[in-house]
Amino acid sequence: MAHGITFQVLDGIDKGRIFRDLAVPVTIGREEGNVLRLNDERVSRYHAKVQIDSEDFILTDLESTNGTRVNGNIVQIRRLRFGDRVSVGRSLLLFGSNEEIAARMASLAGTVNKPSLTSLSKQNPNDGLTVHTAADAEEVGNSVDFELDLEGKAHLTRDALFIGNRALPPLPLKLTPSQAARFAEILDFLHQGLTDATENILAKDDGTQVTLEYADWQKVVAAQMLLARYLRLIAEPPEVEE
Repeated sequence: MAHGITFQVLDGIDKGRIFRDLAVPVTIGREEGNVLRLNDERVSRYHAKVQIDSEDFILTDLESTNGTRVNGNIVQIRRLRFGDRVSVGRSLLLFGSNEEIAARMASLAGTVNKPSLTSLSKQNPNDGLTVHTAADAEEVGNSVDFELDLEGKAHLTRDALFIGNRALPPLPLKLTPSQAARFAEILDFLHQGLTDATENILAKDDGTQVTLEYADWQKVVAAQMLLARYLRLIAEPPEVEE
């Protein structure tokens, strides 16, 4: 990836501008000195950064005041794909040139299996362990296509998070930006799925019982199944083709 990256401004004060072939890393903000400078008072001085790691484009929010969204979802760190829409302040940016976006759309047109979180629960448990979700942001909502970095080495710390006096399993630390973004995508996808599954939950007045619609229950089962498949892949990783 020797060439630079392109952002097209779809909405905001700078609407219509195109920032072509920007050399990475790219900082986005309203302050002079940013590679991509926006005339938007709701954009932080240094709002976000795009870098390349392991051939992935990684977007990181730089603790901005108003946050950063990708395809409508607020993010801290996320892989970018051509055609993704990045919202900062009142500005809406389209990632990629027309040619790059067209190439991605052409590749997606050949994708046959694009299951949602719900449809994953309906798959045969004897199917292969490779898990793919739709890369189309309109279909899934998070623009994720789960992949495990089978070559990356996890670095664990013995320090743990606590709920009350109970220690939780430690999170892997010292991840590369690409690994951190992929891990965040998995957690975001599962979190959104469980949020959607439980938003219509009904509870008795005394709080002793809750009721869930069957379709929502299937979303919970799908999340459980997806976690089981990831655990199996981590415990028994398939051979990686060179």
